[in-house]
Amino acid sequence: MKNYDIVVIGGGPAGLAAAAAAKRNGIEQVLIIERDQRLGGILNQCIHNGFGLHTFKEELTGPEYAQRYIDEIEALKVEYRLNTMVIDINEDKMITIMNAQDGVVVIQAQAVILAMGCRERPRGALNIPGYRPAGIFTAGTVQRLVNIEGFMPGREMVILGSGDIGLIMARRLTLEGAHVNVVCEIMPYSGGLKRNIVQCLDDYNIPLKLSHTVVDIKGRERVEGITIAAVDHNRKPIKGTEKHYPCDTLLLSVGLIPENELSTNMNVIIDSSTNGPVVNECFETNIDGVFACGNVLHVHDLVDYVSQESEVAGKNAAEYVKGRSIARNEKFSIEVQAQEGIVYTVPKTIQPNRMEAEQIIRFRVGDVYQDHYISVYLNGQRVIHQKKRLMAPGEMEQITLQKSDLMAHKQCQMIGIKVEKEVLRS
Repeated sequence: MKNYDIVVIGGGPAGLAAAAAAKRNGIEQVLIIERDQRLGGILNQCIHNGFGLHTFKEELTGPEYAQRYIDEIEALKVEYRLNTMVIDINEDKMITIMNAQDGVVVIQAQAVILAMGCRERPRGALNIPGYRPAGIFTAGTVQRLVNIEGFMPGREMVILGSGDIGLIMARRLTLEGAHVNVVCEIMPYSGGLKRNIVQCLDDYNIPLKLSHTVVDIKGRERVEGITIAAVDHNRKPIKGTEKHYPCDTLLLSVGLIPENELSTNMNVIIDSSTNGPVVNECFETNIDGVFACGNVLHVHDLVDYVSQESEVAGKNAAEYVKGRSIARNEKFSIEVQAQEGIVYTVPKTIQPNRMEAEQIIRFRVGDVYQDHYISVYLNGQRVIHQKKRLMAPGEMEQITLQKSDLMAHKQCQMIGIKVEKEVLRS
């Protein structure tokens, strides 16, 4: 058995940022465990630009963004193991790993940072009628095939779902010579960023059909065509609205699921709204010394936010190992409630005496709102009332709480965040 101060599970953008932050904050024995053959995670296949505007104040591709952190990891001499699978973690932070060189190894950590990322929702979760022909891929799989393997999966495409990966691949496949017939989305709004709709669909005259879904897949050996139809407010297909598209490939961009099998096995409490761990202001789970960050915590649309949260998690894990963190006391923790129009918040609880001078709370809304307000209430008293021109589920929102406000409300037991229509009062 080998001992480490902090073990980071996952070598993607979250794991890299967390490990670097832990090392910068005085922790010598930091280990990153990554199951792939290289560090960088999903960013290695994201060759489009648009990364790094918040973190590095310049526009980078995914591999360039990842390399900035990989270079820092190398400079800090952070240890990492590639091609290594984590088999099990228990509540005592004993980690069982396996790789071809070492076989099965048990590691004891003082603190663990969960940064396993997320996976795509497959066809099996959608209940689409039809056979199981070749030519049905998740958008992320196609992204890897085209950008890393140099393989085109088809020439005539239909994309189901308007998540960011699907939108980006609509443009990428068009640039590679394929024809994207249509992108259809079952919801009445897109699941991706507005800028991706404009840059990846509108700029290439690719139609986006909202409130539409795939109702049939033709073909036995290979996809021969896709039928889509409009759906009603219950998301049920409307008869008579069917339209058939001859094609050889169907891409699925229908959501991401945080990879939390290891988390649940060690009895980390999972938030049903995010499918990620419930964390406090330190990004610490219900288990002392176990932290979570990145897409394993909640699915992000900007990697810059992943890095910001992960650096906070890494810093707090370092404080925990050094014994400098203020003791957690549920008696003094304040619940952060997602109220009208809000789907979830991260973090879920805040202990004011442990937080920094400012605390960012990130969240998503449940519908499209124009000219509404985000309001924050402390025990029913409104302390924040910010107007937002447009809010949509596909774009993460955030507000900043001041420690001084929370400390001034000594008896505060609940922080409520909601969407409001009312006019701003003078």
